[in-house]
Amino acid sequence: MKTLICLFSTILLFTNSSKDNLDQVQFLEGIWKTENKEIYEVWKKNTNGTMDGYSYKIKSGEKMVSEYLTIKMIDGNLTYQARVPNQNNGQTIPFVLNKTVKDQLSFENLSHDFPKKIQYKLIDPQTILVSVLGGGDKGFKFKIIKQ
Repeated sequence: MKTLICLFSTILLFTNSSKDNLDQVQFLEGIWKTENKEIYEVWKKNTNGTMDGYSYKIKSGEKMVSEYLTIKMIDGNLTYQARVPNQNNGQTIPFVLNKTVKDQLSFENLSHDFPKKIQYKLIDPQTILVSVLGGGDKGFKFKIIKQ
C-alpha cells in the first residue's frame, strides 16, 4: 500500500509540475502579429498538455504557413519544437527552456546552426519581444502584438 501511495504521489507531483511549467507559456495563447508586417504567430493550448502553434504570412492575400511549433514537456524539460517546411529535411528542431534565465523564456539548442536561442519577453499583456539569436547572441529581434 505504501508503494502505491508513493507512486500516486510521484505521478501527482509530476502532473502538477508539468502543468506549472506549461503555465509559464500560457501568455502566448492567441494570435500575434509582427509589428509593421503581415506575419503572424498563432498559439493554442491543448487538453493534452501541449501548446501548438504556427507562423504564417499573408502574401498576395494568401495565408502561407512558414513554421509549425509545439511547446511540451520532454524528459522533464519544457521544450519548444520548430519545424520549417523545406528546411532541416523536414525534421523538428528542439529548443529546451533555459531555467536560469529569469526575465524571459529562453529556449535554446546551442548545437543548432541558427538559431541557437528563441526568446520571448513579455513587455505587457499585448506585446512580446521575440529574439532569434545565433552564435555570440547575434541575430534579430521584433515585437509581436496580440490581435
